[in-house]
Amino acid sequence: MLASLGTTLSSELLELAFTHGSYSREFGGVPTNERLEHLGDSVLELIITGELYRKFPDVDESRLSKMRAGLVNNPALVPIAKELELGQYLRIGRGEEITGGREKNSILANAFEALVGAIYLDHGYEVTTAVVLRLMEGVIAEAVERGAGLD
Repeated sequence: MLASLGTTLSSELLELAFTHGSYSREFGGVPTNERLEHLGDSVLELIITGELYRKFPDVDESRLSKMRAGLVNNPALVPIAKELELGQYLRIGRGEEITGGREKNSILANAFEALVGAIYLDHGYEVTTAVVLRLMEGVIAEAVERGAGLD
């Protein structure tokens, strides 16, 4: 998985990025990926906003916002998380394990956002931007093809 990211991450940040709340509740309140997810969501939005701003110089902010929303939501992020096989790295509680938590779209999208946050903390904005744009190249290309009609 890390090889496909094109960067390395500290083991502490990786563990944190993949620790779901259900694991924390069952195993003594260890820190969860929720804060990293929050950070990663914001970084992801900034990266995608900048990319759309550059690729669509004549599109107004209202349409850019809709385009961004279409690129940073679960349907766009889950296929990337699955391609990276993030489910296998998740630390989840027994209940989530039994109910297929490793394949739940919301958990996978959140893990991807947490991973983005971890990359940002370890390597900064430029490296994170390069990784995100490479991983999201396909969905961004689709947005470019559809242009301002993307909703």
